[in-house]
Amino acid sequence: MSAGTEVRPTSAGTYTPRPGAAPLPRMIAAQAALETKMLLRNGEQLLLTVVIPTLLLVLFSTVDIVDTGSGQAVDFLAPGVLALAVMSTAFTGQAIATGFERRYGVLKRLGTSPLPRWGLMTAKTLSVLVTEVLQVVLLTVIAFALGWSPQGNPLAVLLLLILGTAAFSGLGLLMAGTLKAEATLAAANLVFLLLLVGGGVIVPLDKFPEAAQSVLGLLPISALSDGLRDVLQHGAGMPWGDLGILAVWAVVGLGAAGKFFRWD
Repeated sequence: MSAGTEVRPTSAGTYTPRPGAAPLPRMIAAQAALETKMLLRNGEQLLLTVVIPTLLLVLFSTVDIVDTGSGQAVDFLAPGVLALAVMSTAFTGQAIATGFERRYGVLKRLGTSPLPRWGLMTAKTLSVLVTEVLQVVLLTVIAFALGWSPQGNPLAVLLLLILGTAAFSGLGLLMAGTLKAEATLAAANLVFLLLLVGGGVIVPLDKFPEAAQSVLGLLPISALSDGLRDVLQHGAGMPWGDLGILAVWAVVGLGAAGKFFRWD
């Protein structure tokens, strides 16, 4: 018997089903649980979301390759790698997985279910949040082992991660819902590489020309990595500027995804 089916008594000892959709929160929770299981079982997704950020954190923290300024390298790198983990899960991984779900007709079938379009996007975002919690815990443990000494307001960190997730999730769903699967695969990986290099994750933005810094600083990965670095490395309060940039990207990305997302 499905979750959305009720039974009602008729005569003594007999029941008749009354089919219908489950309550919306239950549908979203069930879809989010399914999305999370699928993501954690995918080896390619784990490589993107766990292995690559971990390797970058360990490599650049232990080998003097990039000038990260004064202090320990891990104090600069850990916030940037946390931002990279958010981008890899919420944007790159989600865009690729959703793009191929469209291609294979999975989303078309979901489109015929009672789950609304925004409910599917909410479920996918919740799945991303669960995965990110695991990423943050793992990367934090590794960073502490490398000598990381974070500081600052935990609430500011939480707000940055949530807004960053919303921004990247909206952009990933927009890409997956408008481009073909092969184009999504190529574009998502290309954007990942470009933002890894030019988003202040590993290389400080002040290493770029001044004309480029003002543009790069408006990118969501730059706002997220700089905001986390201001709080965790420098002990700043609420980074309102970076939070504002992420909020704008979140509204634009999720709004555009909700309007232009195609099920097939």
